[in-house]
Amino acid sequence: MYDHRKIGRELGLFDSDPLIGAGLPYWLPAGAAVRHALESYIAEVERRAGYQQVYSPVLAKRELYEISGHWAKYSDDMYPPMELDGEQFVLRPSICPHHALMYRSRSHSYRELPLRFSELGGQYRAELSGAIGGLSRVRAMQLNDAHIFCRLDQVASEAGHALGLINQAYQDMGIRASRYVLALPSDDAVIGSAESKYVGDAASWAQAADLLRSVLDDAGVDYEESPGDAAFYGPKIDIQLADSAGREFSLSTVQIDFHQPERFGLEYVGADGNKHRPVMVHRAIVGSIERAMAQLIEVHGGAFPAWLAPVQLVVLPISDDEEKLAAEVARRASDRGLRVEIAHADEGSLGARIRENRQAPYQAVIGAREAADGLLAVRERGGRQQEPAPIGEVLDRIRAEVDVLADRQAIAIDGPAAS
Repeated sequence: MYDHRKIGRELGLFDSDPLIGAGLPYWLPAGAAVRHALESYIAEVERRAGYQQVYSPVLAKRELYEISGHWAKYSDDMYPPMELDGEQFVLRPSICPHHALMYRSRSHSYRELPLRFSELGGQYRAELSGAIGGLSRVRAMQLNDAHIFCRLDQVASEAGHALGLINQAYQDMGIRASRYVLALPSDDAVIGSAESKYVGDAASWAQAADLLRSVLDDAGVDYEESPGDAAFYGPKIDIQLADSAGREFSLSTVQIDFHQPERFGLEYVGADGNKHRPVMVHRAIVGSIERAMAQLIEVHGGAFPAWLAPVQLVVLPISDDEEKLAAEVARRASDRGLRVEIAHADEGSLGARIRENRQAPYQAVIGAREAADGLLAVRERGGRQQEPAPIGEVLDRIRAEVDVLADRQAIAIDGPAAS
């Protein structure tokens, strides 16, 4: 594996500056292109799976986090409050309280459930300087977050489907989980006591843990139980990955939460006409975009899958005589939605330009013959040479090959039917 902190900067994917601050990286054009492709993929996965995208502010009153329990149990990791008009506002450490308020803003029937809210939103953690590094641990992150509000009899299905989305995303991204962990409260925890770091009641925690065990068992994955690593409001499935140094970290998660629906007074009207409390399933398919990008860089070393590559096609005119056609090919490729660049003839020998752009999935060399015949000869990453063909035909083929991922999505990510 590669060290993403080194290669990410060498490839111009991301960087940082002391004037912005430690743990606050910025994205350069190439990294922004990869990130946008990843975000677009996740948005499409979620759309097909029945999620509704929402947006919420990154600031909220301190009172919101007092209700959710974050202020009492998590404030050491939050930024200090900001005073405004006699009220205290904080940068959010979590998106879930905002989604609880969105659910609460409307009345709901059992027929609407499960209701799935997704958001790619900012979260902020007051990480100590010694803990931050590269993209793996930052102070401001964009989280691929979602919250599912459902009936108790729907919880296992929804959590199981979320785990399936995670596994499919890893396959599509070309990354692999190192371990699955069921994070539980510490063995000696007195849940719900004032001194405990866990809110709620022991019965709800046991029920949530049993539901997550059934999800993992049904998925057929090996997992370990880890007492003491649960969130303050409930147990969770953590999907662990390893970085280039062999250190493990959590990327994706599935959590079952009985606590926040209770604290926020969430309700739905059941088939019996009475009001009932929904259950909240938290899930993040790729976790924070920063950590996901760190893993992608380390696994692929910059040679990303074609659908993620910052530049999918490089056009290489052999001489100045082919520059005009190269520009035309680049324009037509861009019109097809491909990310394309020209490695101009005056930028070095053809061999040097080919080597310099070896991480691009496709290279199109244009010489005198191709210019005369209106053909394009494409070299794939890895060295395979395609037969010359008409320009439009070649570009359509590349577009289709890049889009093959979408064909898999149509099959793989259909959500469980509401019941």
